Amino acid sequence: MTLLTPEQFAAAQKANFETLFGLTTKAFEGVEKLVELNLQVVKSTLAESQENAQRALSVKDAQELLALQASLAQPVAEKALSYGRHVYEIVSATQGEFTRVAEAQFEEQNRKVQSLVENVAKNAPAGSETAVAVLKSAITAANTTYETVHKATKQAVEIAESNFNAAATAASKAASQAAAQASRSAKKAV
Repeated sequence: MTLLTPEQFAAAQKANFETLFGLTTKAFEGVEKLVELNLQVVKSTLAESQENAQRALSVKDAQELLALQASLAQPVAEKALSYGRHVYEIVSATQGEFTRVAEAQFEEQNRKVQSLVENVAKNAPAGSETAVAVLKSAITAANTTYETVHKATKQAVEIAESNFNAAATAASKAASQAAAQASRSAKKAV
C-alpha cells in the first residue's frame, strides 16, 4: 500500500511553495504599509515642526509662548495615538492573513489525515479494529485540543484589542485634560 504517489508529493510541494510565497507577499505588504506610514509621519512631523518653530519665533511675550505650548500638547498626543492605531491595524491585518492561511492549511491536512485513516481502516487486516479506533480517537482529541486553543487565542486577541482601545481612549482623555490644565496654567502665569 503506497501512501503518497510521486504526483501527489509534487502537488503537495507545489501547494506548499504557493502558500509560502503568498505569506511572504503578505508579510512584505505589511512591512510596506508600515514604511509608508512612517514616511507619512516623518513628512508631516517635519512640516509641523517647521510651522511650530516659525510660530514660536514670532511669539512676543511669555503668555503667548505658554499658550502656544498648551495648544500643541493635545494634537501631539492625538497623533501619537493615531499612529499607534494605524500600526496596530496593519499588524492585525497581516496577522489575520497568516491566521487564515494557517487555519486553511490545518483543515486541509486534517481532511487528508481523516482520508488516510479511513483508507487504513478499510484495508486493515482483521482484528485491527481496536488500533484503528485508537487512531481515530487520537485524531479527534487532537482536533478538539486545536479548536479549544484556537478559541482561547481568538478570545485573547479580542481582549487585547479591547484593552488597546480602552487605553487609547484613556490616553486621549488624559492628553485633553493635560492640555486644558496647561492652558489654564499659562493664563494664570501671566
